Amino acid sequence: MDQLTATIGASAALRPHEAANLVEVDDLKVHFPIRSGIFKTVQGTVKAVDGVTFDVRRGETLGLVGESGCGKSTIGRAMIRLREPTSGTVRFDGVDLTTLKTGALRKMRRRMQIIFQDPYGSLDPRMTVGSIVSEPIETHHLASGAAKKERVAELLGLVGLDPKYVSRYPHEFSGGQRQRIGVARALAVEPEFIVCDEPISALDVSIQAQVLNLLTDLRSRLGLTYLFVAHDLSVVKHISDRVAVMYLGKVVEIGPPDQLYAAPGHPYSRALLSAVPVPDPVSERKRKRVILKGDVPSPVNPPPGCRFHTRCWLYERLGKPENCRTIDPPLEVLSGEHRAACHYAAEALKTDVGIAHLDLSSSIRRGTPDSALALLKAGKAVEVTEAEKAAAAPAADTGAAG
Repeated sequence: MDQLTATIGASAALRPHEAANLVEVDDLKVHFPIRSGIFKTVQGTVKAVDGVTFDVRRGETLGLVGESGCGKSTIGRAMIRLREPTSGTVRFDGVDLTTLKTGALRKMRRRMQIIFQDPYGSLDPRMTVGSIVSEPIETHHLASGAAKKERVAELLGLVGLDPKYVSRYPHEFSGGQRQRIGVARALAVEPEFIVCDEPISALDVSIQAQVLNLLTDLRSRLGLTYLFVAHDLSVVKHISDRVAVMYLGKVVEIGPPDQLYAAPGHPYSRALLSAVPVPDPVSERKRKRVILKGDVPSPVNPPPGCRFHTRCWLYERLGKPENCRTIDPPLEVLSGEHRAACHYAAEALKTDVGIAHLDLSSSIRRGTPDSALALLKAGKAVEVTEAEKAAAAPAADTGAAG
């Protein structure tokens, strides 16, 4: 395992183009034609991704969140050319992937991989674990014979699986174990960039934490770069260095999680955060929730101007300004690296919609006093002093978290 870690680390160190950004996406569009009739004539276009620009820095994890159908997975696949872009450019380490021919693209695929969302559908049920993990090694002629078997065993050990499982089939594993097999397959070619396409959404909560910890550990040990696609805002905040919020094929806000979660500048981001439960009853009652009206507009015919204005609570509060209906807002800097695509981001920042109102400055402790816990461990009777009772009593009224 240590030998494999050193090999991947050395491979990552020998990069021909040392730049801050590993992947640069510029005005990326992915449209799907709608065909009907006997002659399959084009009747319309689904604008799954419609003019997205961002970058992924070397060694970071960029989280990508948004509602189902907003284009998150399509972006991830287009970035490694599993999906052909309609227009725009994707530069990987300075190389424009959209212009590469088949042979050059195959060589470049060694440096970029994907972990699929479904741990059941992404593994061939007719192949053993050893065959699944060794297939990319054979494709890129990285090892053969005993060296290949040793490498597969090291990869399985790296993701926390017993190397003796090489002769088993996917149906013999749980969901979390299958996802670890998918991670091992992605690591087999020593990549630098991995698209994690909702890798934990199909797993139980207890298994989600294990896979997240695995990805975090592999990133620090191997120097990997992630695009992490997910729905869960708390998970994205935990694992990401920056977070991008998507709505209807557009990135509407991007920035460090501390800034974006504490002071979101886009009304849609605030609506998403308002739906995240807070583990404090008093704070939860104080929160101002946002229930978006109607459904997400069709990507076949998105609204003009700001695409969110048809459901925007701030648009209604400001008296329905005309520029929201006519001008598509660009991403503008709010502070530092925090950017939002909203004409009235300054007005959104003045509101407290979607913020949790948690007072973390208080030192009041809830629950059983430390002295009582110590007595319980020692097997003695618990006697709570009057001072401890007095210290714990105000906690029920303050609503502070500690």
